[in-house]
Amino acid sequence: MKIDREKVRKVFAEYVRHYDAEDPKIRLKILHTYKVSELCEEIARDLFGTTEMTEVSAQENIDLAWLIGMLHDIGRFEQVKRYHTLLDAESVSHAALGTEILFEEGMLTNFITVEPEDPDVEVLRAAIAYHSDYRIPGDLDERTRMFSQILRDADKIDIFRVNCETPLEDIYHITREELMHAEVSEDVMDNFMQRQATPREIRKTPVDYVVGMISMAFELVYPISRKIAARQGYLEHLLDFPSENEKTRQQFAMMKRQLAL
Repeated sequence: MKIDREKVRKVFAEYVRHYDAEDPKIRLKILHTYKVSELCEEIARDLFGTTEMTEVSAQENIDLAWLIGMLHDIGRFEQVKRYHTLLDAESVSHAALGTEILFEEGMLTNFITVEPEDPDVEVLRAAIAYHSDYRIPGDLDERTRMFSQILRDADKIDIFRVNCETPLEDIYHITREELMHAEVSEDVMDNFMQRQATPREIRKTPVDYVVGMISMAFELVYPISRKIAARQGYLEHLLDFPSENEKTRQQFAMMKRQLAL
């Protein structure tokens, strides 16, 4: 797989130019793409300096991680265009849509030169396809699992930033009043205190979605990922959620004590 970063950036910029840049959801996902690719590279640089990959150079692995970050949310733009939402539950799986665009419709070859039977094409496909799943499949080979985990860590880390820099009511399609007065539901609170990521299906209240984003910190796989998240400070900001509900403030105080990177 030949990865020309300048070409990838150019093709990506040309692709997103077809979407409404005035739509905050589109702007959000463009920036998110660049941030995630940078994080994938940072995580990969840490990992491949200490991991033996006898057949592939460290730089090739780092370039692949960066590329996966650049392409992981390609389905988001069509999702917004068709359904005017970033919520998969209200539209389609953006990961599945992205793999369809890249691999079934053949857009991948616009970004890179793909050699016949290159095994890293499947690594790329799997990482993108599974990046937003609650869990990745247990039967992935070691290389595919590693790159999938790099992407998932990077994606989560930047989602913390997005939830700090973007009004939460815009992300979750709720009013500020609903968000500020909601309580964390019992199931979501119990799940958090067990140090587990929040399954989408148990979220009931507006503030459950905020807790769900914070709980992704429990899923970070690599020590470097936890260091980056702690360094950035977005999780701490999210845990200082300014609820107008006293019970909710107490709940967030408990969660803050429970979460330690």
